[in-house]
Amino acid sequence: MARGDQLARQWMIFQRLLTSKYGKTVNDLAADLDCHPRTVYRDLDALQAAGFPIYNERVNGTGFWALLESARKPVPVPFSLSELMALYFSRDAIKALKETVFYDSLESLLKKIKTTLPADAEKYLQQVEKCLKVGSGPHKKYGKFSKVIDILNKSIIEKKAVEIVYYTMSRKKVTRRQVEPYKLWFYGGGFYLIGHCCRKKEVRIFAVERIKSLNQTEKPFKVPADFNFEDFMRHSFGVFRGEPERVSIFFDADVADYVKEKIWHDSQQIQDQDNGSIIFRADVAVTRELIRWIMRWGAAAVVLEPEELRDEIQAEAAEMLAGYANGVGQMKNALTA
Repeated sequence: MARGDQLARQWMIFQRLLTSKYGKTVNDLAADLDCHPRTVYRDLDALQAAGFPIYNERVNGTGFWALLESARKPVPVPFSLSELMALYFSRDAIKALKETVFYDSLESLLKKIKTTLPADAEKYLQQVEKCLKVGSGPHKKYGKFSKVIDILNKSIIEKKAVEIVYYTMSRKKVTRRQVEPYKLWFYGGGFYLIGHCCRKKEVRIFAVERIKSLNQTEKPFKVPADFNFEDFMRHSFGVFRGEPERVSIFFDADVADYVKEKIWHDSQQIQDQDNGSIIFRADVAVTRELIRWIMRWGAAAVVLEPEELRDEIQAEAAEMLAGYANGVGQMKNALTA
């Protein structure tokens, strides 16, 4: 058995004992974890050997395993051991924010926390850290934007407008704007500023890495009482916004289970078909992000509605085919020139 599986199972045993008032039998734990009771006995022995405060007692002839009551009390900082462990593992989840105030502050906090942990608990954390890994996925390097993020964060808290010089990717143009910053949003490996653009007189989304310069002003502002971030982004299939439309997509049986594994949008509905395929429906804005998401599934996905979206994807697929048919030779010539 992989060491990571063993440690993960021991962690789950510890969690179940932590949340159980009267303890658990070995058979209870084995049923919860879908493993043999002998495996549970070995894990309990390993946890005891590591110094974790668990014990065994018999009640009316039945053996129960439980956690010492003293172990349920918070360590010197006001967190339980399980909360500290969860915080400790969250470091990997935000590695995309390395060299920013968010990651650096968490690193500093974790170092302080580790000094408060008993030696046996810290040793166990180190074992788990070697075997479990959280992937951050594709992301941008925000170390060089650390100062921009710091100023934005401060301006949001103090409710002060900012002046930015911003590069608009679609128009390849730089403009100067005054923005009332409402929220910093981290999504899909990127940081975005949500705020009221005084120039356009509406709430806009700005990619942080495209802010070329930034200054906080002394102009105060108030976030409108009726502004709600979740409502603002409700119909987006990613970052870009637009008016919602009912979108229906057929996914064949080869990819249906992969699509069903995730929540892609809050409004999604999935209808299973007899042959293993599905029909995916959602009320979303039809944007380039949605088109790219559909096309990632290749021929396994077919748009049923709206017709305009189906036509856009057909046109995109035709351009791709033409590019491969006509452009490969040209690219080879350019590379060898």
